[in-house]
Amino acid sequence: MAGYNPETEGAKMSFATDMSYIDYLSLDPILGAQNCQSDAHDEMLFIIQHQTSELWMRLCLHELATARGALIRREFQPSFKMLTRVSRIFEQLNNAWDVLRTMTPSEYTQFRGDLGASSGFQSHQYRLIEFILGNRNPAMMKVHEHRPELHHMLGQEMRTKSLYHVVLECLAERMETSFPPEAYRMDAPHAACDAVTAAWAKVYNDPKTYWTLYELAEKLVDLEDYFRRWRFNHVTTVERIIGFKRGTGGTAGVSYLRRMLEVELFPELWNVRGVL
Repeated sequence: MAGYNPETEGAKMSFATDMSYIDYLSLDPILGAQNCQSDAHDEMLFIIQHQTSELWMRLCLHELATARGALIRREFQPSFKMLTRVSRIFEQLNNAWDVLRTMTPSEYTQFRGDLGASSGFQSHQYRLIEFILGNRNPAMMKVHEHRPELHHMLGQEMRTKSLYHVVLECLAERMETSFPPEAYRMDAPHAACDAVTAAWAKVYNDPKTYWTLYELAEKLVDLEDYFRRWRFNHVTTVERIIGFKRGTGGTAGVSYLRRMLEVELFPELWNVRGVL
């Protein structure tokens, strides 16, 4: 629109003394944080892909922690909204792999050596997401010992009931039953428990009576479904770009990531489908 002046319609144009869009979003440090270590064109893509993933994970943690609090207070409807949002976040993270996959192996090779030993394996936020959902492995904390504040954060989460622990408390309370102590282990990945599967079977066999729990279960299945897709897309992207080379952080690369595909966050919710 030639000659258009938004100021004539009331748009504020001067921000010498007021907060602007750039100020509110702290865009200067964010947009200045892409510190490429090489001259390779595709390193910018690689950095932004991982930085934006960490921002989405930051939001995941915010939503999951608040959802857990809501469930502790038995405020189910707000928790459903937050769990749905987490699923959508993982959908967004899944779509991001499509952008990274535009990078070829030869393009990645141009700057891979500049990564040093840095690796997504070292993401403390990803580890926190796993811990809050119930996949807890104390051995995975060691990589963060050089950052005491992060190590402490992970240890604090390890000592807190996981989201699924709280869900199981809601389930036991509504079904007027109890689950064995091993269902609430704090320091190990959650393992399938027959008593929990049996309780979920009652919910799925009579959803009208147990609709709130039924809806909660499906929110968790949705979340894990998207989480699994994210892991699968991670594996295929890595294999497409580096094949079966070892990861920069020293892991077995694709072989390690494939093992992670076998992890189930809420195993009883998957097992129950085979007993209905």
